Amino acid sequence: MVNLYEHIELNPKILLGKPIIRGTRVPVELIVKLVAQGWKNEEILKEYPTLKEGDIRAAFLYAEKVLEEEEIFPLMNK
Repeated sequence: MVNLYEHIELNPKILLGKPIIRGTRVPVELIVKLVAQGWKNEEILKEYPTLKEGDIRAAFLYAEKVLEEEEIFPLMNK
């Protein structure tokens, strides 16, 4: 199991506090976006050599946790 705190950092002094991969300036959002666009993990690791496989897994685990806690407010039809 990936430990989020080992991989993800929220620091208001880096990218205005957006979640990033710890020790880098690579935002979690970028990793999710690249995979959604069809990039393979190997391509991401080659383009961003400071990343590790666990960082990519942690980015998706973080995204899952954020979406899991999202509150939905149904619209009322008039």
